[in-house]
Amino acid sequence: MIILVGGEKGGSGKSCLAQNIAVFLTVECGASVIMVDCDPQRTTSDWIQARNNNTELASINCVQLYGKIRNDLLSLEQHYDFVLVDCGGQDNLALRATMSVASHVLMPLRPKRRDLKTVSHMDDIVATCMMINPKMRASFVITQCPSLPNQVNRIIEAKEVCKTYDINVLDAITYSRNIYDDSEESGLSVMETQSKGKAAEEIRAIACEMLQASSATEIRNRLAEKQMNQLRGGYGTGRSQEKLYAV
Repeated sequence: MIILVGGEKGGSGKSCLAQNIAVFLTVECGASVIMVDCDPQRTTSDWIQARNNNTELASINCVQLYGKIRNDLLSLEQHYDFVLVDCGGQDNLALRATMSVASHVLMPLRPKRRDLKTVSHMDDIVATCMMINPKMRASFVITQCPSLPNQVNRIIEAKEVCKTYDINVLDAITYSRNIYDDSEESGLSVMETQSKGKAAEEIRAIACEMLQASSATEIRNRLAEKQMNQLRGGYGTGRSQEKLYAV
């Protein structure tokens, strides 16, 4: 499964979201995950390097790819449960190439006017890519929301703007919390910094809603079932070959 976390607007927390979802899938769902860093700023690559220097943390692989990466992603998908692509904040070839093969696209937006101005263009990009990849499920997610009660309307209005387009909008959101920045600097995720904290619950909610699962356990069970089906398929193929040689 190929998951893209990307969008046209920078600063909306794409890398942070991709990193935390990668840890959630690896640690809590037992999935094999590889991250693909398409951002020249190397935010995710640097985070992975800091993380993999800590032997106490679950290791996550990462590669840097740019430009026409469609075939590279399809190749990686054969070896991992999830290929998680972190694209920079711009419309580029890597973004569109990933959309042509992605099963899920997650587009973070802050509840700010300058972020919401990009929704129309992202809708056009998604519509274009769905002509090639009609099974892609694209979703907007509102991130870095203000936590003050009197700012709730800003979050609601941002969701309403997104809903005027034919793209799903997640109910789950993230709030502006220092723990996201603090954990990223150490190569950690918010689940590893405070496993029962509010930020950790936000990430779990976003990942599960995106994958249309009720919990990490359901995702883990899906992966186990998939592996069993692959084993059965391989066994069946082997038996048919034995019969062929016997004849």
